[in-house]
Amino acid sequence: MRCRITPLLIYTLLTIQLSGCMMGPDYVRPKLTVPAEFKELKGWKQAQPKDHVLKGKWWEMFNDPRLNSLEEQVATGNFSLAQAEAQYRQAEHLVLTAQSALFPVASASGTFNRFLAASGQSVAVPGVRNLFGLALSMSWQPDLWGSVRRQVEANTDTAQASAATMQALRLSLQATLAVDYYQLKMLDGQKALLDGTADAYNKILTITKNRYAVGVAAKSDVVQAEAQTESVRAQAINLGVQRAQYEHAIAVLIGKAPAEVAMPAKPLAVSPPSVPLQLPSELLERRPDIATAERKMAASNAQIGVAKAAYFPTLNLGATTGYQSTLLNTLLDSARRYWALGPAAVALSIFDGGAKNAQYKQAIDQYDANAAAYRQTVLTAFQQVEDNLAAVRILEEESQVQNKAVAAANQALELTLNQYKAGTVNYLNVMTAQTVALSNRITAVQLQGARLTAAVQLVPALGGGWDNSKVPSSKDMGKDIKWTDYLSIPLIDQGK
Repeated sequence: MRCRITPLLIYTLLTIQLSGCMMGPDYVRPKLTVPAEFKELKGWKQAQPKDHVLKGKWWEMFNDPRLNSLEEQVATGNFSLAQAEAQYRQAEHLVLTAQSALFPVASASGTFNRFLAASGQSVAVPGVRNLFGLALSMSWQPDLWGSVRRQVEANTDTAQASAATMQALRLSLQATLAVDYYQLKMLDGQKALLDGTADAYNKILTITKNRYAVGVAAKSDVVQAEAQTESVRAQAINLGVQRAQYEHAIAVLIGKAPAEVAMPAKPLAVSPPSVPLQLPSELLERRPDIATAERKMAASNAQIGVAKAAYFPTLNLGATTGYQSTLLNTLLDSARRYWALGPAAVALSIFDGGAKNAQYKQAIDQYDANAAAYRQTVLTAFQQVEDNLAAVRILEEESQVQNKAVAAANQALELTLNQYKAGTVNYLNVMTAQTVALSNRITAVQLQGARLTAAVQLVPALGGGWDNSKVPSSKDMGKDIKWTDYLSIPLIDQGK
């Protein structure tokens, strides 16, 4: 009697396991209560109809070629993003690792024995003998209770979470770069303002010195004018510390050493754009961090099935076929062939000190924790949108009022200077008017930078043009897997 393990038999066994039971609950995304509209929409200026959708390259809304160039370099140069991409590929291959448990494991072996039988034994050929062997063995544990399939499901969900995490990091890095860029430009604006103010103060100092020379002004006026002029110059120099830090941060974000990046000084001359806004319900599909939390919840749900399947018995099947001969040249003769079915074994844990029960409860607890984290992530997302909507609106109102304050302070300074030149007021009035005017001008520049920062931060709060369709499907997981990945040894260069 001859027994042959055919591909049809393997296919039949695989079909049986794939149609078998699957322990644990099937995943259903929990329902959330979503507000009908954002609270801080009052006074919101929506973008033009042609720009009603937030694009992937959202930074182009700011119409700044230099910013566009820097943002493009984040995707190719940032090493934190490269690390996240590698971690996603690692998670992707964990799916393949889990899938491999669905298939039998085959191994080949070759043996050689040289031995002498003990005296007194009845042997066909006495003396020293050789024994050659060649065998092919196969073992398989059918996935009767869905443990492996649940693990594949969990690893797939984890890989999808890793992909969403990578996108969330990309969006965060892009937003951080834009914030640093506009903070740097705001400092350039303050520097230009202080330099211009120092020049104006120097002219007044010259006037004061001339008045002192003819006996109209006191020496104290000259000293105070010099002190005020040098104080403004010192403030302008001090801004260089912060500017250098922002410049260095930008260099690191694009994957370069700080010595390689030099940002020319250019004052802030851009207004915040109108950021397209979607409905609150759409936020659940637009934020990659929400997708990450949701996929982690789905993975923990599948792990409940893995833990529950451990309660049931496991079935192990084995088969071996091969050749044995005392002569190497006759090893592959059909007469030397042998086969064996087995061992076939069923194993069931009778007592494990509560380990499986604890693991099952841990899986449920992990799901509950991830479900709570998902809901918290959603609430935080709504908070961030509301915060930045309020910031954009309130800062715009404040900026309008501040511009009026700047105009009034400038007018007051001009009037006071004219009075000082006419000799009707002393220099203390000039100093007070100068201080008020400079303070209001600096506040106006800072407000402009704050408005741009709020507009930038609103973009990632709204998802930055990302949506759930960019999460790779289970079919996408294996698109980069080659047939050589199924071999036990690498036959080609794996890129290392």
